[in-house]
Amino acid sequence: MIAIASDHTALLYKKELLDFLRTLGHEAEDLGPLTSEPSDYPVYAEKVALSVTSGRAQKGILLCGTGIGMSIAAGKIRGVRCACCSELYSAILSRKHNDANILCLGARVIGIEPAKMIVQAWLETPFEGQRHARRLQMIEELEARGL
Repeated sequence: MIAIASDHTALLYKKELLDFLRTLGHEAEDLGPLTSEPSDYPVYAEKVALSVTSGRAQKGILLCGTGIGMSIAAGKIRGVRCACCSELYSAILSRKHNDANILCLGARVIGIEPAKMIVQAWLETPFEGQRHARRLQMIEELEARGL
């Protein structure tokens, strides 16, 4: 299952991506918001991050104006490896090398069609492991120290 959420600026974008995810055969859960009333992105970043770190969702997608605010907020949750991507290459490497478990996109930064290509590639790209697994372990150790 893929958990997805946005802020109010990316609400329509989220609806299009939800439909796209379902056409790809993925189960997706919309964690909000459900209206276009102004919303605080950290609330929704936390919902998706906790869904992923608890194992309820295998991956998460967050959307806001630029993707930056959501990625910063989600990254505060232990176990989250969040990648804010505006193009395909970074999205692919965020999976191959970093085993990113949450993808952030900016609705004001990229169009919906490139976003769909990024999402599909991100979901289909496996983690390579090997030397990258050692680096992820180092990141987890940094996180555990809580500095």
